[in-house]
Amino acid sequence: MSDVQSSRVVKRAKYVATGIVAVLVVSAIVVLLLRSFHAGALERATELHAKLYVATTTPKTNSDGLPVTLPGTLQGVIEATVYARSSGYVVRWTQDIGASVKKGELLAEITAPEIDQQLHQAEATRAQTAASEALAKSTAQRWQSLREKDAVTQQDLDERVSGYKQAQSDLAAAEANVLRLRSLQGFNRVVAPFDGVVTRRNIDVGDLVDAGNGGGTGRALFSVAQVDPLRLYVYVPQTYASQIKIGDPVTVTLAERRGEQYQGTIARTARAIDTTTRTMQVEIRVPNPKGELIAGSYVQVLLPIKGDNTGLVVPTNALLFRPQGSYVAVVDGGGHVRLNLVKLGTDFGTMVQVLNGLNSSDRIVLNPADSLADGDVVTLAAAQNAG
Repeated sequence: MSDVQSSRVVKRAKYVATGIVAVLVVSAIVVLLLRSFHAGALERATELHAKLYVATTTPKTNSDGLPVTLPGTLQGVIEATVYARSSGYVVRWTQDIGASVKKGELLAEITAPEIDQQLHQAEATRAQTAASEALAKSTAQRWQSLREKDAVTQQDLDERVSGYKQAQSDLAAAEANVLRLRSLQGFNRVVAPFDGVVTRRNIDVGDLVDAGNGGGTGRALFSVAQVDPLRLYVYVPQTYASQIKIGDPVTVTLAERRGEQYQGTIARTARAIDTTTRTMQVEIRVPNPKGELIAGSYVQVLLPIKGDNTGLVVPTNALLFRPQGSYVAVVDGGGHVRLNLVKLGTDFGTMVQVLNGLNSSDRIVLNPADSLADGDVVTLAAAQNAG
């Protein structure tokens, strides 16, 4: 190879080496820039996620007192569990759950061979007793005629008359037994005791059922309820019992039907305080003409009475429960959290009375995290009003 060719090879090698070095330098600069950018983004994201955003509200002054809301369960105004009055096998049933029935309407039929046999036997016994009674009657009449002719003694006549009376009694007993068994046979038809809705069916064709409830609910055939109106019971604390008046209107709400209200009326009260719970039982009637309300539903009842008007009230979701008691998280002007131990009063449902440990100007945290502690720094979201 000539010197000129060698010089060209060397120059090309230098160019290639210089290009590779340049590429490596540029790549290193790009990597450093990307790392710096990602580090800054990570730092900003970490700082953003480290902020604890909280919603706050202020306590409400309970100057006028809050209406008292109590829980209750809707029930049919009349509810009955239907049992068999005769033992036997279910031949058929005619009504299922949800069916509207009228009083006396057939629900099921039972076949009771034992009762049928007993009835046939009783009818035969009655016929036999009737024949004996007829013979005793004719005998007494003949002996009465003979006595008038002085052909028999008075003792003989008295014996025949007594036999006739005994035969009459035996016939009456046999007739009563026949009627009893016919009544039992009539119980083979299970009917609705009143107008209502079938809420439960516990039998099927071929099931063996026993007469009566046998001391257990498992032998029930049907459950029937009258669902218009509905009734419910609430237990009013002694503090408010004197404010309850028969005829006062009440408002009934369901958690699953927000915004909908149903009106009821106080029907009666126990007029006595339960010494165990210190509450008074109150019955409320709720009209249900459209069948919108379902028996057994859990409801909230807003009573037309005012609660204690002392202290402040806060939402129940502002409370923190610790082993030492109930706390409320208060946020100061610098965004620092202070946990205040509070003394609670009356629970009004969604609101609770705070007797001490809180000022009306305090900003309290809604739905505080269990991990929230004294001194934590928080960022305030839009404030809400407790009322």
